[in-house]
Amino acid sequence: MPGPVAVCSDHGHFEDERCPVCDRHLQPVLSGDRRRRLSKYLSGALRHFPDDAGIELDDSGWTDFEELVAAVERKYDWADERAVEAVVATDPKGRFEFDGRRIRAAYGHSVDVDLESGDTPVPDTLYHGTAPRHLDSIFEEGLRSMSRQQAHLSGTVESAREVGSRHADEPAIIEVDAAAMLADGHEITDRGTDVYTTDRVPPAYLRRR
Repeated sequence: MPGPVAVCSDHGHFEDERCPVCDRHLQPVLSGDRRRRLSKYLSGALRHFPDDAGIELDDSGWTDFEELVAAVERKYDWADERAVEAVVATDPKGRFEFDGRRIRAAYGHSVDVDLESGDTPVPDTLYHGTAPRHLDSIFEEGLRSMSRQQAHLSGTVESAREVGSRHADEPAIIEVDAAAMLADGHEITDRGTDVYTTDRVPPAYLRRR
């Protein structure tokens, strides 16, 4: 469960009662429960159901920030622009990209968008967490995008385990030879905090950790 988020007028949003920069008391913005609910709605609207939310995504997944705020206000009578900004600013996984006027999901889309490739260096080894029952098919067919546009990989074992725990109490961790993939011409892109995406990972680049 995410914690409550508060704001300092000079230094931004934090999960704390006092600003870590100036030590002033922070002004509460969202409880942990409301933060979770709003984050889930924002992710869904920007990744999966923009039409249902009443927003329009361009070819690269961007939408007008004010349109998204209007959609949020229609959904929740307690949410406003300040609440949206708080969720985006404190998201621990870097799920959102915001340029002050437009906003989009950084990764995880099931709707058709064309995300530009990033230029952040990719670690030599990446990871994928999954339910043990999926291992046979993964090592036979490779990692595929499934319901999303691309396959999602993690930069650390801990992140992969967290992802895999959504599907099994004791998830299996797969190592991905990202260096070999890049050397062979496959594209891997940094899409958020500790998240990387690729079209597919063939079996030759996988091994059980």
